[in-house]
Amino acid sequence: MHVIVPAEVVSAERNKAAQALAGRLKLPGFRKGRIPASVVEQRFGQALNSEALEKLIGEAYKAALTRESINPISEGSVEEMNYEPGQDLAFAISFDVAPELEFSRLGGFVAERPSSAIPDGELEKVLERLREQSGSWTEVPEGMPVEGDLVEVEVQPMEGDEPSGESQPYQFILGQGDAIPDVEAAIQTLEPGGGGRFTVRFPDDFPNEERRGEEEDLAVTLKTRRTMELPELSDEFAKSVGEFESMKDLEAKIREDLGKEAESRAESAVRSQLLDFVLDANPFDVPDSMVARYLDSVLDDAKGLGDDRLEELRASLKPEAERSVKRILIIDRIADTQGLTASEDEIDERVESLAERSKTSPAEVYARLQKSGQLEALEREITEEKVFGFLKEQSEITDAAG
Repeated sequence: MHVIVPAEVVSAERNKAAQALAGRLKLPGFRKGRIPASVVEQRFGQALNSEALEKLIGEAYKAALTRESINPISEGSVEEMNYEPGQDLAFAISFDVAPELEFSRLGGFVAERPSSAIPDGELEKVLERLREQSGSWTEVPEGMPVEGDLVEVEVQPMEGDEPSGESQPYQFILGQGDAIPDVEAAIQTLEPGGGGRFTVRFPDDFPNEERRGEEEDLAVTLKTRRTMELPELSDEFAKSVGEFESMKDLEAKIREDLGKEAESRAESAVRSQLLDFVLDANPFDVPDSMVARYLDSVLDDAKGLGDDRLEELRASLKPEAERSVKRILIIDRIADTQGLTASEDEIDERVESLAERSKTSPAEVYARLQKSGQLEALEREITEEKVFGFLKEQSEITDAAG
């Protein structure tokens, strides 16, 4: 955007800044508020220029956006500025705007719904996890530990026959990757109370790159070994993990939940295919600033990794981030053009449904959602359901074989 500010407006703003500065200044030989304009100009002319121009550019930029009905999605960046005293101020400012999407095709695709059958063995895996959650650790005074055992060890770096560092206590479950493989292998040769000297090698994927492939002598002592005692699958066990009268009731609930999860995954796969079809049929570009903000939100919890690692992650995730931003824009645009944005009545109905399930009042649910910032997420959820319902009506959905 190219903007011109008339010379008389620039002059008036500069005079205003000079008068305000003169009223605040305290200079030797002059009374406060009585400093001549020539003195202010001589000493602070450059600063006055900067202050006046910064304010004028900001105000002119905002006025131009309003006049042209433009909604930027990034901060404006001044790239060119021409100003001479007594002349018009001219500047160019660049910013990103959301792309204007016009779809040439929204349907006629064929999406395949994956099977929502519960895979063999899933029920048994859930039951095993429930047993582990209800299990208890029992100390075993003898025998070498195996994967799944909880061990307490002390590890001390050695150099020759002398320690080269402090002894450090550790407690972890073998086989879960909490220690490097050579250390876990060493521990599995010991019995409780025993110890030994071992040369271990740091693996090639060790987080600290400087230590990859490095070897170190360690003194390892196994203090304790504990094994997990798991409860038997019985009606009593079922009662202990929830409001179930028998194992039959518990298994029925697990199958129901697994079925819902499988249906959800199948629905998600169909939605993903439809969005990809629409995107491929209607290609468009998105501003880098939108992708950058999306990556900022995704990597918010990874800020402690360091700048270099963070930049590597941003670079590797950028293609998928760009596609994710495009998908969001597609959903929003379809919702706008097809009138599918969630209505207040639909939001109220969803709130009432949530209240019924949680056995509380709609007012309490609404207040909770509003306080936690989840009301907007609920509105978007309803909007997306309507958008995907529309897209499925425009295309053919087939079931995968098997």
